[in-house]
Amino acid sequence: MNAFASPGETPLLAIDDLHVTFSTRRGLVEAVCGVSLQVAAGETLGIVGESGSGKSVTAFAVTRLLDASGRIAAGKVRFKGQDITSASSKQLRSLHGAAISMIFQNPRGALNPIRTVALQIADAVGAHERISASEGRARALDLLKAVLIRDPEKRLDAYPHELSGGMCQRIMIAMAIASRPALLIADEPTTGLDVTTQKTVMDLLARITAERGMAMILITHDLGLAARYCDRVAVMQHGKVVEEAEPRSLFRAPRHDYTKRLVAASPTATSKIADLAPSSLREGASDEAIQEGGANPSGLLRSARNDGEVKPAPGTPLLLEVQSLVKRYDGGVVAVNDVSFAIRQGESLGLVGESGSGKSTISRLVCRLIDASEGEILFDGQPIGQQAARDFHKSPLRKDIQIVFQDPTDSLNPRFNAFDCIAHPLRRLLAMKDGAALSERVRECAARAGLPAELLERFPHQLSGGQKARVGIARAIACRPRLLVLDEPTAALDVSVQAVILQLLDSLRREDGMALLFVSHDLNVVRMMCDRTVVLQNGAIVEQGESLALFRAPQAPYTRQLLDAVLHLDGPGQRDAVVAGS
Repeated sequence: MNAFASPGETPLLAIDDLHVTFSTRRGLVEAVCGVSLQVAAGETLGIVGESGSGKSVTAFAVTRLLDASGRIAAGKVRFKGQDITSASSKQLRSLHGAAISMIFQNPRGALNPIRTVALQIADAVGAHERISASEGRARALDLLKAVLIRDPEKRLDAYPHELSGGMCQRIMIAMAIASRPALLIADEPTTGLDVTTQKTVMDLLARITAERGMAMILITHDLGLAARYCDRVAVMQHGKVVEEAEPRSLFRAPRHDYTKRLVAASPTATSKIADLAPSSLREGASDEAIQEGGANPSGLLRSARNDGEVKPAPGTPLLLEVQSLVKRYDGGVVAVNDVSFAIRQGESLGLVGESGSGKSTISRLVCRLIDASEGEILFDGQPIGQQAARDFHKSPLRKDIQIVFQDPTDSLNPRFNAFDCIAHPLRRLLAMKDGAALSERVRECAARAGLPAELLERFPHQLSGGQKARVGIARAIACRPRLLVLDEPTAALDVSVQAVILQLLDSLRREDGMALLFVSHDLNVVRMMCDRTVVLQNGAIVEQGESLALFRAPQAPYTRQLLDAVLHLDGPGQRDAVVAGS
């Protein structure tokens, strides 16, 4: 019994032995297998687990938003004691928004791209009450103020593409609370957001739900998020709840093996690369890794040592020098402002900062995908910043600088299978012809990236997120580059898959002596992966130095702000404390 429900009291939401199936070409697939959960009024329940565990499907079943191939095969869903499992379309229309509301994972994708913010919020209000256009606009402004959006009057007539990810998430929250629902379901509400924006959004949700007496179900694969903001946490695996408890006890002393693996794979302020779930990685226990044919098919991860940083030897020559780099866009926007740094051969340098700090712009400038407005870029002593980006593919240095993009789905050609995705740079940059040599190189790179050979014939839509990430890495190392630029390479991956990918990158760096430019908003990952770290704010460097020293004793207030926003499993775990501090 949770602290929010009195003995005998009817819970706000009760899920009893829920089973959800989907019709596929291979027959029925059971995605949720007998889930039972309760949520009391005013409580925040966290549901954690990896992709495919059934978290989101459970939420979609509760809200009856399953796609056409999905159906509730058995079990009951009761809201305020009323069975809504077989509710009619009319009943569901009155239920959605007014009683149960949902915040979706991709706010920009969930918002209508051709309607302004004011109209979309007014639509949410007007779905349950009659209002005039002027009343709708006034209510929209009030809701924007409630979610603490900056310059709310200016945002009313903005379109989603004109707003940042954090702002789009606030718009989604405003729409979700428009009709004062009793239950708010937040499905991965902070995926892709930087640490400070994530904290701001979650503090906002905690404050609003507390002030309005709302219950919340927080669906996430971020255990730190669940530890800080939830009153209870349920762990799901293979469509079942395997463990449920108060977060402090759950994460300090997990009972189920799966929960233990999730906790072990979550980076902390003291983790080393080799510490991340070593037993599950070596035994192939990660769910997604099992689907991929084993977490460690190439055996490379065993080489990762637990001996801290890998520093280049004294006197190691500089590989990359960035001098007074500036990037301006039309309209006078300065994305990068007088940035200078250097990377030695075999060294790993981290770039951290909030969204809009210039991290990704710098990575694209270094890779010569876009042109700088001012400054110079030297690679192995040769100026490469003066050649136009559109012509850099002709340079013999193109093969030496490769990039792994943040979203592997968007960066892979949907018409290429995995083999051709990896072979493309070999054909284009090394002029390798189809034949035994090309095939052998592709298979070697796939094996080094931990991608089983039998997946090489699959197209991107037939691969999991972790498998697509491996294809992106295999493609990037195919030409044996000397500098590998990693732009948020694990941002959307489950923690155990992230652990596999990070150990893989660490092994590749040790074996090939590659230098890494690691762009990330996950400060724990950067601390583990990088010898030195550069902190960016508004396109300028505010601090840089050796990672361990910088993270232990940051000098700049902005760096301290970033570190304070990092969530930890052993940090403050009481939602009441978060709300009280709002």
